[in-house]
Amino acid sequence: MGWLVRELPPRERGLRIAVLLVLGWALVATVLAIGPERIAGWFGVLGGAEAPAPPDAEAIAVYGPPVEVAALPGWADDDVAEALPALLRSCARLLAQPADRQLRPVELAGTVGDWRPLCGALRGLGDGAGEEEVRAVIEREVVAVPLSRADVGTAVGRPGEGSGWLRRIGLFTGYFEPLLHGSRRRSARYRVPLYMQPPDLISVDLGQFRDDLRGRRVAGRVQGRSLEPYDDRQAIVSGSLDGRGLELVWVDDAIDAFFLHIQGSGRIELDDGSSFRVGYAAQNGHPYHAIGRTLVDLGELTLEEVSLQSIDAWLREHPDRAGEVMATNDSYVFFREIRGEGPVGAQGVALTPERSLAVDRQHIPLGVPVWLDAMIPAAGADAPDERRQWLLVAQDVGGAIRGAVRGDVFWGAGERARAVAGRMAHRGRYWVLVPRGLASSP
Repeated sequence: MGWLVRELPPRERGLRIAVLLVLGWALVATVLAIGPERIAGWFGVLGGAEAPAPPDAEAIAVYGPPVEVAALPGWADDDVAEALPALLRSCARLLAQPADRQLRPVELAGTVGDWRPLCGALRGLGDGAGEEEVRAVIEREVVAVPLSRADVGTAVGRPGEGSGWLRRIGLFTGYFEPLLHGSRRRSARYRVPLYMQPPDLISVDLGQFRDDLRGRRVAGRVQGRSLEPYDDRQAIVSGSLDGRGLELVWVDDAIDAFFLHIQGSGRIELDDGSSFRVGYAAQNGHPYHAIGRTLVDLGELTLEEVSLQSIDAWLREHPDRAGEVMATNDSYVFFREIRGEGPVGAQGVALTPERSLAVDRQHIPLGVPVWLDAMIPAAGADAPDERRQWLLVAQDVGGAIRGAVRGDVFWGAGERARAVAGRMAHRGRYWVLVPRGLASSP
């Protein structure tokens, strides 16, 4: 501000400073009155991948005051009956549990018993229910609770009454079910193994020991009386598991196998013409690192260019450096064969394309409906991004899905799913739909 007043006489200088202070306070008051979220929207906060949301893995979830579902943006425009199969699968999983079992975070989701009226009403509709029938049940049984994030150390007061800067805008990405080509036997073509879970890999649910670590796990190998880190990606790729009979199948492309680790599940087309699904079985305990960030740090891609498609292209164009770049992600996934419907998410139910969402279950329990308002990429690379508002169900998790406002949309299989999921890294916001008895009336 000094340059505005430095050359003025003392009296004018004081007047200019007073005016600037008044204008400053007026701007602050305007922001508070209108709301930071709305102002951010004017500047393109929901505008796409060119400005990805900052990571909020260490953020606190703040659950705002509930609103009627009918008041959600775009509620009347979504064919919510398309989400009924996903809802019924999650309800079947919930209803098989004791009524007094708590769904964490309990302050948001209560107990299994709290969800029985909604699930009972949905099951009573039957598989062929229409849009208006499903809409009526949801509007009657639940309300929508908005989620925000506040950085650790921010004074947030009581839930929903944040006194710090609360961010309801977060990052939403996409994933899909890839198709790989493989064989039950190793050969010159099929030389890249997909491993089953090693018997000496131990996974620990830290939430059983401390409430503030709920939803967090570590994995490793017991050595003596200590749990030590398991082999990282580089060690496993270099052969640390060779000779143990852990190969589930051999595939023909190391880059495709790498992306399968990121997606978590896929379909394998075998050389004898048959096929089967593989799904996530375990992970080596090392943190996930996005190699898109590696390529940005190396100056090979810009942040705006990063997508599954651009990363895949770079790896194939630089075969001499591809292994080194992939090795910067120490995380390694082990697989199992899946029979029947699939792919299967972390809740243990088959995922529904465009209606299943991976979340951070430290903040959102699996099996609950979520209303998402986000930008999504069009299937065509040159087409403009689109805004979509629709009903999904939290049915999966992911190594990169960390934070209070963070999600990963499952887009299904095929080229369209790959095209959309591979380029989705967009801003958005969401609400969790919870039974009316768990929230104060709107």
